[in-house]
Parts: sequence; structure tokens; C-alpha cells
Amino acid sequence: MEAASTAAQGRAGAPILRAARRRWGEDLIKGVLILATLISLLTTTGIVLSLLQETIVFFGDVGVGDYLTGTDWSPLFEPASFGVLPLVLGTFTISAVAMVVAIPLGLGAAIYLSEYAHPRTRKVIKPILELLAGVPTIVFGYFALTFFTPEVLRAVFGDGRVGIFNALAGGIIIGFLIVPTIASISEDSMSAVPQSLREGAFGLGGSRLQVSMRVVFPAALSGIVASIVLGFSRAVGETMVVVIASGLKPQWGANLFEAMETMTAFIAATAKGDIATGSIAYKTIFAVGTTLFVITFVMNLISIRFVRKYRQVYE
Repeated sequence: MEAASTAAQGRAGAPILRAARRRWGEDLIKGVLILATLISLLTTTGIVLSLLQETIVFFGDVGVGDYLTGTDWSPLFEPASFGVLPLVLGTFTISAVAMVVAIPLGLGAAIYLSEYAHPRTRKVIKPILELLAGVPTIVFGYFALTFFTPEVLRAVFGDGRVGIFNALAGGIIIGFLIVPTIASISEDSMSAVPQSLREGAFGLGGSRLQVSMRVVFPAALSGIVASIVLGFSRAVGETMVVVIASGLKPQWGANLFEAMETMTAFIAATAKGDIATGSIAYKTIFAVGTTLFVITFVMNLISIRFVRKYRQVYE
């Protein structure tokens, strides 16, 4: 009886668990976040549907094989030709030139900021570097057209060899444009590597360069690759620089000193309102846009798969 009485008193003195009072603020925030997610999904779905609607009509008039394998792109002239390969080649050629410039500069800046720079120096340099990403791209385009091509490229390679509109200038300037993207994301990934890995490598006698390249860099590889793929996607989707600096001449070749047209440049130049809505020339805008969308989508899928495969999680 005494034990039962003691147990009853203990239960009486124990805190009573009740259902938590509903917090309307948290529900409101959750609803806003869900709404933001739905808006993003609906926007993407709307873009895809708007592209596919006209693209399907376009391929009803132009064969898919002729479009994907043709090497002559002249949809606005008679006789019209709809081989998209020159635009794809121009896009990847200029983007490749951009990556040749951006990857060494971006990764070099990231390694310096993460492993060599004093914290005060990092706080000054990194915002200045990221500020470069905020400069309007049309400024980069006119810089390439009015200064870089006539004053730099023609001085190095000769006036008669380099056209005023050329793929090399567009690619190099786009490379400068995406340096902040690669540098910032790569530096964040390298800074996230635990300090204990660095201390262990230094304890084994490694130099700062060896620790940076053989320990920190491989540990941050997934983030670095993600930054490179993001930078490449940025280069593929760039419009104003290539329109102003690289010209609007579809080129089935890889002459960097001549004008070269990309997919984005064609879309920008053709969608100015000079063509009739519903015409075959009008539908080419959507077909090229769909092609560009598929290319960037596949690139992002490859990037996500690579990041998930090589991601390293530290506790």
C-alpha cells in the first residue's frame, strides 16, 4: 500500500505532457516556403511548355534529322536551311575558350584566398572579386568590341588576321566574366574542408603547396567541379557579349579570328520583332531555345550526379 501511494504521488508530481500550442508564425513561414517552391516549379513548367508548343510545330515543317545534322544555318534567307550544328559549334567553341581562361584564374584565386591569403586580405579581395559578377554584361561586350579586339588582339595577331567581330574576343571576355563564379564557389568549398586535415598534412611534413593541391583540393573536388559546370553553363547562356563582340555569322569551323554565332546570339538577334509571328523563321527561335535548354539541362544533370558521387561529408 505504501509503495502504491508513493508511486501515485510520483505520478502526481510528474510533468504532464500536453500537445504543443499551435504556432501560427511557423505555419506562415512554412506556407511561404512552399509557395516559393511551387512558383519555381510552375515557372519552369511554363517555360518548357512555351518552348515545346512552337518547337513541335517547327519540327512538323522541318525534319529533326535535317535540324540536328545539317551544317548550314540560314533560316532567314532563300532557300532556307535549318542545320543547327554551326550554332551549337559556335556556342561550345566560345564557351571552351571562356573556360580555358576562367578555370586557371578562378581556381588560382580560390586557392590563394582559401590557403594563402590573410583573413583581412580575404575579406577585402573576395568582395571585390565578386563585384565583377555584378557588372552588366553589355559593358563587357563593348569593352571587347572597342578595346580588347582593336588594342590587344590586333596588336598581338595583326590587323589583317583578326576581324573586328571574332570568337576569340568573346570567349576571353566571357572567361573574365565567369571567374568570380568559379572562384567564389571553389573558395567556399575549400574553406569548408576541416582544418584537422591541413594540420595532419603539415604534421607529416607537407609544404603549403602540397597541402593545398594534394589534400584540400581533392577534398573539395565536388564543390570545385560544381563551380566549373556552373561557370560553363553561364558561358553557354551568355548573350550580350557574343552578340556585340563575336558577331552574327554562323560558322561551320573553328576559326577564332572570324565572326561566330551562338544559339543565344541568334535568339537575341532574331527576336527583335522584325519577323512575322507564326512564320517558320519565328518558330526557329523556340527550336533553338529548346535545344539550348536541353543542353544546359543535361549538363546540370551530369554535374549533380558527379557531385553526389564524389561528395565527402565531414563531422
